[in-house]
Amino acid sequence: MASGRQLAKLEATALVTRLTEALQRERIVPRFVDSYVVEHGRQFLQVHAALYRDLLGLLQREALLAASVRAMELVSAESPPTLKSKPGARKGAALFRRQYLADLARHEKWTAGDALDFQRDFQIYEELIARSGAGHRRKPFEAANHPFVDRCAFLLDSSFLEKGRIAASRALNEIEDLAGQVLASMSGAEERMKSPAKR
Repeated sequence: MASGRQLAKLEATALVTRLTEALQRERIVPRFVDSYVVEHGRQFLQVHAALYRDLLGLLQREALLAASVRAMELVSAESPPTLKSKPGARKGAALFRRQYLADLARHEKWTAGDALDFQRDFQIYEELIARSGAGHRRKPFEAANHPFVDRCAFLLDSSFLEKGRIAASRALNEIEDLAGQVLASMSGAEERMKSPAKR
């Protein structure tokens, strides 16, 4: 019988794999940047291939932060199915969060410094979101009060900050929806495994 710690590790590893694959597969960041360039005539962002790749890399990291924070919010709100029945669901969620961040660092092959930087930024995201009470759905023309939006707008196009914030808000909606879909697919797969096969 697997312990709660072992179950948390298995689930965290699966979440890391599925979430990072989904972000790559859905190409939210490249689509966000490309549509921003076309919509606002900011072709200079794509002129230098190396700078464009660096920009996409920085924005992809921000997307991974936003998706990870959203996934942990959902995990905390509804403890993973294998941890629900255990006493101390809050402790289980904290264990799951630590395991997720450790597995993510391994998956991304980060150095210890990179892993610590990500964890620090992850904590900053959580604190700012908690303080701002972010969480309601925004209209397409409304910029979200979220660290992803501010950081991406600044990285993307600091001279057109408000337009960048609105574009980043649309990308944030997609990222948060994707994190929810990944978690839902994981719990759905687990439920199917638990239920006896129909004959």
